[in-house]
Amino acid sequence: MHRFGCVAIVVVLLAALAGGGYWLARELGVPLVSAACLVQVDGEPVGIDREHAMRATTAAVTGDDPGEGVDPAVVRALREGAPDGPGPVLTCRATAPEGLAAEEMTETGLTPRAQTVLDEMNEVFGELSVGGYEPGGISSGHGDDSAHYDGRAIDVFYRPISTEGRREGWLMSQWLVAHAERLALAVVIFDDRIWSTQFSAAGWRPYSITPTGDEAVDEILRHIDHVHVDVIEQS
Repeated sequence: MHRFGCVAIVVVLLAALAGGGYWLARELGVPLVSAACLVQVDGEPVGIDREHAMRATTAAVTGDDPGEGVDPAVVRALREGAPDGPGPVLTCRATAPEGLAAEEMTETGLTPRAQTVLDEMNEVFGELSVGGYEPGGISSGHGDDSAHYDGRAIDVFYRPISTEGRREGWLMSQWLVAHAERLALAVVIFDDRIWSTQFSAAGWRPYSITPTGDEAVDEILRHIDHVHVDVIEQS
């Protein structure tokens, strides 16, 4: 291949990785780092393992020492966010745990797995504004076949919508992605983007909806004012 062609592929690949996608490397047959997670640090994608990603995303929230092996620049990148405005700088590949049993909703309105996620979010992030569930369960207010109706989903609100709130939402979203395998997460949605365990190799993908013509409702459906997370039903 001509040198120009090689350079072009590398440039395109780096751009894709910066946006959070692993798929392009597979399509082009270009070797990719084996790390489970990628973080955009000073304009360059940096591969890190899952354990380091979990500790780094927690440290970015709490300010605690992430421990040995975690580059402070990674924590800084997570804390500061994308240089051009709120947005993701981390994505991870994930595999659904095998042998997960189906769970029934408890009296809290959540399944035990979803309750574990909520408990851990509260432990790391402190008091949160949450919704999408209630004791006894819910049956409306979300799309057809929503995980909310099974008690498998939680919404974390960042209102009113602001740059600061969106950065906080991305801290939450990336913490969830880093911990997705451990917590058996299925989907994370925020700020017009979606990440899922099933398609985690694609990173953060655009999240599109059918326009409603109602700006307030549209912002909710686009998940600009809240992070949605749901857990795997069973495997």
